[in-house]
Amino acid sequence: MDERSGGSRTRVGGSAPTSQDLKAQRPAGCETRWLLSFFLLSLPARSAPPGPPPPPSPPECHIPYEEQEWMVHTGLIHCTWEPGPDPKTPANYTLHWESANDNRGHVEATNFTASIRRPDFESHSQLNVWVQAKNVYGSANSPSASFNTADIMKLPQPKIISVSQDPLSISWKSQCTLQGHSEGVCEVRYRSEADQFWPKGEGGFHGVYYIDNPEPFTTYELQVRCSCADHVGSMSDWSLVQKVKSAEGAPVGKPNIWWDCGGTPAISKCVLMWKKLPRSQARGLILGYEVKWIHSNGTVLVINASTAETGGQLECGEMQCHLTSSPADVSEVYVSAYSARNSTLPAHLTMPGKVINEQNIDLKMNSNVINVSWDVPFQLMDNLTGYVVQYKQQGSPPAQGFDWVRVNKSQTSSILTGNYESYIGYKVSLFAMSKKDDSHQLSSAIGYVLQGTPPEVPSFKVDAIESTYVNLSWEPIPLHQRKGVILGYKIVVDNQKVYNVNVSLQHEITKFQLENLNPGQDYEVEIRAVTAAGSGLSAIVRFKTQQQQLSGYNIGTVFGSIVSVFSIVIVIFLIFMSKACPLIPLGYCEKVPDPRNSSVFQHMTTYQINEFSWNCVPSLEPNLQISYLEVMQIQPHTLKSCPRKASHLDGVTEEEAGDECSHKDRERGQVGVAASEEEWERTERRHGFGRQDYSKMIDSEEERDEDGEEERDDDLSSSDNDQSFSGYETHFMPTALEVL
Repeated sequence: MDERSGGSRTRVGGSAPTSQDLKAQRPAGCETRWLLSFFLLSLPARSAPPGPPPPPSPPECHIPYEEQEWMVHTGLIHCTWEPGPDPKTPANYTLHWESANDNRGHVEATNFTASIRRPDFESHSQLNVWVQAKNVYGSANSPSASFNTADIMKLPQPKIISVSQDPLSISWKSQCTLQGHSEGVCEVRYRSEADQFWPKGEGGFHGVYYIDNPEPFTTYELQVRCSCADHVGSMSDWSLVQKVKSAEGAPVGKPNIWWDCGGTPAISKCVLMWKKLPRSQARGLILGYEVKWIHSNGTVLVINASTAETGGQLECGEMQCHLTSSPADVSEVYVSAYSARNSTLPAHLTMPGKVINEQNIDLKMNSNVINVSWDVPFQLMDNLTGYVVQYKQQGSPPAQGFDWVRVNKSQTSSILTGNYESYIGYKVSLFAMSKKDDSHQLSSAIGYVLQGTPPEVPSFKVDAIESTYVNLSWEPIPLHQRKGVILGYKIVVDNQKVYNVNVSLQHEITKFQLENLNPGQDYEVEIRAVTAAGSGLSAIVRFKTQQQQLSGYNIGTVFGSIVSVFSIVIVIFLIFMSKACPLIPLGYCEKVPDPRNSSVFQHMTTYQINEFSWNCVPSLEPNLQISYLEVMQIQPHTLKSCPRKASHLDGVTEEEAGDECSHKDRERGQVGVAASEEEWERTERRHGFGRQDYSKMIDSEEERDEDGEEERDDDLSSSDNDQSFSGYETHFMPTALEVL
């Protein structure tokens, strides 16, 4: 003993050997045998070998009241027991008894219970009972139970007199007096109607029991059992269940209110909804709800919606209520519930805020549960108080197929319970709440219990047909008919070329331009929507592209280009001509005489004039005669009008002068390229137009001197405007007004 104790102390106080030490102590080749021994030793702990069954518990026996006759002492003894712990092999059970006078017997058991008939035992005698369990490997007996048959007779159940609501209580009367016994103590137990299990009863009561602090407006179930004072037998059976509802209390808390906007943030489509108060909050019968609307201009509208009204403005289902109509231009709302005792605090909510859509959520669905999870938002709202997670069944009317839960701000997941159908989309949205009861949608996603292939794409058509391309359009499939999340569209041209059009939840694509087509060719195009389950039914459209031709736009472009090029050529030509003949006023009259006849050059000699750089007069003519005039022929379309004099010419009106001008031009057109001064002057006089200042011209310096006096006389008779210019300038040169 001392050595073992000392060794034990050494092992406890010392260091335990490590695996390396044990491995070093083992001989070579022993590791495999050691592992095998370890598995063999641990095998019995994992699976015990078959053997006799474990012994059952001692039996509990009694003689029921309804089956006994007290004076005749007849009846049955009922016994029950519990099997042994975790029996591995099925066993058969037998109830055994033995009386004081060695009267023995046994009976086979059924479902761990058995009965001893009245002929097999004596009244008011001592009885010893036990249970035997037996299988193919052996048997085991339970501990025995000894009792006097007179002590196990059940007493009659007590009689319930009344139950009270306020205060919550129950009263009864014992049945001991019916058997000539005095009343003893009784036990009471109770539970709420929603509970499933009975708690342990409370004893020591006589005829009445009060429930302290019951839940208001809650239904309770109560039972009583009693014993007689001078009877050593067991207590009576429990009485029949008595139900009683506690008194009402003032409702507490606030209603849980929210908006059903049909899965969209459109405020005009929102319906105000709230959940019915649970029993713990209602504490009585809710008679109605008070809804207070606050308009944007500050006005208040109060609606009192009674739950007793049918077909009114309030509709309530099993769990939710909502108003059938909502006023316009509302900024916030308050809702409170009231009963006969009082009303709750008002719940406050503003109209839905902007959609942020910066948070992704993950959905996992089955027919009963939607598991929603999300990450913490990158940018938290100011004064964030929590989240709201909602779902909306696609295609369902307002206030139907809709539910929501509120989640603490520290959580990043939630569960929505319900009955969800296959091939129907449920749009799940996540909202962030602030202390001011403002809400902002963070994200949304559509989930399906089971997805299917989508139906045919509606309204597939061709909007515009050209020679090499067409514009296709279609309408999106209604959400409640899609049978799955639309991942994209597959467009097939003549069963050969395939185009894949990808879509997303935020961007619904309904247009596509089909390019690189051949002019004047027939085509057949089909479109199919695609979900995770595959492609849906095909919608087909047929068309023929246009022939290749210049459109009106192209013709106009080509014509405009031609006109532009022609205009540029004309401008270049005019610039060139203006540089070639800078002193010739083009387009002024049909014929432009040689400017050397002007009085401006009278001080110059003919040689000097010829030496001057006149591009329009050939410098190769050394002896140019004044009688030979060089005339430039102007095209008629360049002349829009001929200068007219403001005053009358020899009695002819201005319009007639214009006609004469045209006639004069025609006459001048008939004059030859070279004409003498006299022929020109005769032509002028014959038609009655022109100025006389130019009628006399000289060909040399000598003739100018001889006729100087005559010219001075003519100059004195001319007007003031003609004093500084000779007849040449007055006749051929334009006036200042005409130049402007």
